[in-house]
Amino acid sequence: MLLSSVSDMMEWGLHGASRGRRDALSWRLSALLAFVAVWSLAGWLVEATRPFNPLFLPAPWVVIGALVDLARKGQLGLHVLATLERVAVGFSIGALAALVLGLLAGQLRTIRNIVEPVVELLRPIPPLAVLPLFIVWVGIGEASKVGFIAYAVFFPMFVTTVHGVAQIDTRLLRAAESLGARPRQLFTRVILPAALPDVLTGLRLGVALSFFVIVISEFVGAESGLGYLINDGRNFFLVPQMLGAALLLGLLGYAGNGLVRLLERRVLRWQRPQ
Repeated sequence: MLLSSVSDMMEWGLHGASRGRRDALSWRLSALLAFVAVWSLAGWLVEATRPFNPLFLPAPWVVIGALVDLARKGQLGLHVLATLERVAVGFSIGALAALVLGLLAGQLRTIRNIVEPVVELLRPIPPLAVLPLFIVWVGIGEASKVGFIAYAVFFPMFVTTVHGVAQIDTRLLRAAESLGARPRQLFTRVILPAALPDVLTGLRLGVALSFFVIVISEFVGAESGLGYLINDGRNFFLVPQMLGAALLLGLLGYAGNGLVRLLERRVLRWQRPQ
């Protein structure tokens, strides 16, 4: 009787979780559809009543038409790939540097005392303020764009990684040492898993910042990329092209965040016991 009740409760909990996920998905889709509907209505009203030039607020179908036109010319895919390549390389460099230094600074107070003051001095400086320096140092080529992204990604991930390591309960470390854990085992079995939630939070922030600063870096000396499309649309007053490239950036950023969330659910299963 007791086992049957427990089984029923577990089944009810699983059904409830599944229903909750379906409800969340339906709300998300409804919000997106409502946004597109409001945008479409606003575009149609502007086009019908013309309180100002409809070019200033193109309807969704006009923006999609501009993207389709670029795709037919074989240009859209090249621009998307150029942006993704810069983001992937810059993000990887910045995230790796932040992870290594953050783990060391979180464990070793001497390294933290050396690195943290410099980081805290540079962190409040907006990335846009250092872009001219990157251009002066390495030119307007790919190196400045990749370095700019890596610079922007480094700081939030370093801070979250240091916090994740520093907040580990010392009793866990002592317990693992008393059970015979070696330094490598202590790092892989205790420190890294305990710091992973904060590290993954830093990854999400880094992904968002990567797509934020790539637009700025592609404004200067770029001949490809979604930021270049936005700047080119600004120069020639191609508002549908500008909006289309901006929406693609938003979708790519959303997809990147979704990948990190998926990774988070897989590696942090121990946080959500069934």
